[in-house]
Amino acid sequence: MKPIETLSKAKAKNLIIHSQLFPHAGSSSLDVIRQLGYVQIDTLAVAERAHHHIFHTRNTQYQKDELMEMLRGKQIFEYWSHAASYLPIEDYRYSLIRKQEFADGKSHWFRQNKKMIAYVLDRIKAEGPLQSKDFKDPSHNSGAWYKWKPAKVALEQLFMEGKLMVAERVNFQKVYDLTERILPAHVDTSMPSKQEFHEYLIIRTLTAQGIATLTEITYLRKGLKSHIEKALKKLISEGKVKAVSIEGIDQTYFVLAGQGAYETNNAAHILSPFDNLIIQRKRAQEIFDFNYQLECYVPEKKRKFGYYCLPILYKDQLVGKFDPKADRTTGIFTVKSFWLEANFEPDEDFTHAFAQSLGRFVSFCGCRKLKILKSRNNPVLKEIEKRVNSR
Repeated sequence: MKPIETLSKAKAKNLIIHSQLFPHAGSSSLDVIRQLGYVQIDTLAVAERAHHHIFHTRNTQYQKDELMEMLRGKQIFEYWSHAASYLPIEDYRYSLIRKQEFADGKSHWFRQNKKMIAYVLDRIKAEGPLQSKDFKDPSHNSGAWYKWKPAKVALEQLFMEGKLMVAERVNFQKVYDLTERILPAHVDTSMPSKQEFHEYLIIRTLTAQGIATLTEITYLRKGLKSHIEKALKKLISEGKVKAVSIEGIDQTYFVLAGQGAYETNNAAHILSPFDNLIIQRKRAQEIFDFNYQLECYVPEKKRKFGYYCLPILYKDQLVGKFDPKADRTTGIFTVKSFWLEANFEPDEDFTHAFAQSLGRFVSFCGCRKLKILKSRNNPVLKEIEKRVNSR
């Protein structure tokens, strides 16, 4: 597929940022997840858990109890995207293909124990919603995922098959119930054809990301490239999608037809390491010239920047990152290390925008005071710390 247009990097970034709901003025939390397509769930709470953080970044009025309200209200559901995620209920139908694979015999990390699966399912049918802790197993201790007790394995297998759904989470632990008792009657449960599914993946990706390559559309989805490529050709012939290139990048990208230029936001945004904007690191490097790695999985001695660095988006650039620690007991939010990109020179506009964003984030993380280590000799950091603490 030959590109018919070349976009500047500035226009490509503009399209991505707009599609990712930056600026976020007037966006509700439900608007956010419907536009992004998914919000990744993660357990790390060094600052704030990813699923809450992603909503907060785009909707500064977001309150953490909204997520469970949307789940209990059946506006969203929990399942697997490229990772464990919340998804808009409107997309439920397209989760059925993966669920069918598990129902046909695919195992979710562990070998299946059919007797335990039947036992777990029977108990939930008879007793109603249950958690893993409701299934006692004295021979197994709770702990790492690879040490899950048999009942937990069975619950997750039934969840992946689609027989169970997550009704809510209590203290971050899943509460499972039968799908027929959770899923709203209006939701389409017809199995999509493979062509429908492939076109859905393309449109969903391009709606949320603005622009993407074939590889990015099939990110962490094995065996789909040739099928997605065929679907792309069809959508291009129908005038729904265009093939384009980006200056300086030797790849073919795809965009939805009719995309234009959008106003750039002058705000600063603090991103989660699992934010939809930067979850594909190679993409962030190629388009935003931003080299980023989450180093919590890197041995401490080999870390260059810190355990849980958060990227900073300012206007249409990823301009830096910082390593935080939110101590909700003392109310102190510590910035242990702070870096700005070599080609970025902070000015008063950035200082003001970042101080505003960081102040909101400090409060969102349950803290009252900001402490930036090693800021004494850095006038920008010293001023940011002063402004945040004088709110």
